[in-house]
Amino acid sequence: MDPVTQGAFGAIFAQTISNKKKFLVGSIVGCLAGLAPDLDIFIRSATDPLLKLEHHRQFTHSIIFIPIGALIVSLFSRILFRKYLSWGETYLFSFFGYATHGLLDACTSYGTQLLWPFSDERISWNYISVVDPFLTIPLILAIIFAIIRSNKLITFFGVFYIVIYLTFGAFQENRAEYVGKSIANFRGHESKKLTVKPSLGNLFLWKTIYEDNGFYYVDAVRLFSKSEYCQGTKIKKLDLLNDFSELDKKSQQYKDIKRFDWFSQGYLGKGIDKNIITDVRYSAVPNEVDGLWGIRINLEKPATDHIDWVVNRTNYVEKWQRFFDLLLGKNCRDLINRS
Repeated sequence: MDPVTQGAFGAIFAQTISNKKKFLVGSIVGCLAGLAPDLDIFIRSATDPLLKLEHHRQFTHSIIFIPIGALIVSLFSRILFRKYLSWGETYLFSFFGYATHGLLDACTSYGTQLLWPFSDERISWNYISVVDPFLTIPLILAIIFAIIRSNKLITFFGVFYIVIYLTFGAFQENRAEYVGKSIANFRGHESKKLTVKPSLGNLFLWKTIYEDNGFYYVDAVRLFSKSEYCQGTKIKKLDLLNDFSELDKKSQQYKDIKRFDWFSQGYLGKGIDKNIITDVRYSAVPNEVDGLWGIRINLEKPATDHIDWVVNRTNYVEKWQRFFDLLLGKNCRDLINRS
């Protein structure tokens, strides 16, 4: 989730255990704790671009690390707020703030290792987008007004709004999954490995991905009062044994493909450029396969060299136009009328 939302979650849950006189300072400590797990972004390497992917949302985001992370935040916060908070209060605010982070991240589709070190599974419930102003802005307003008016009822209203919004996200995810299965059935496909995820900043336009006969089929689903689908396209699923048969299995690039496959939860595809492997889960336009990122294989590299990291930043003005066209229902059809 974006850092603004993470900080807001930490702040409002810290407010729930704060007395009115310490609303402000408790909110600040909770906010810092809500942000702290993302310090793992500094774990990176100039030569290994996948290292940051392996460690982001890993141990700092795990459930078992919450008491330790809260302690670290408490030690830092004591330097700033020793005059205003006791040690116990500081730790409780830090604990509540820190505990929200990994769970909130798991509500997105990126994947969070909540069960590290017992499991390296990337948990993703796909309830909300990684950036969603409809969640964040009301939450920030609740925090500010609760502090100004020293009114905990406003805090609990904000928490209630979070519960309602995430519940609505789960409801929409269910609807999108149903439409995704219906699209596959209409095409005579099995809809293996079906995944649905909200598009950026809303819960009404979703991306559906399913696998059939060596391809990933990508479509958009529009979920307002009725369910509509916006036909997309397909991309060849990566077949490592055949697609890069000439790549030495002991080479670092071969190992990196395996690592990227784990990060992408198996959703790897090959597009027009045969040397680029893309993460099919993410694209600027939900019914397209123009991935936001991927890796490039260079068969001329030494066996010890890592892959190249590729980021797709092209044609964003055109992509945003196509995104909003889908959101407004252009070229989308009723689920019932699929002819």
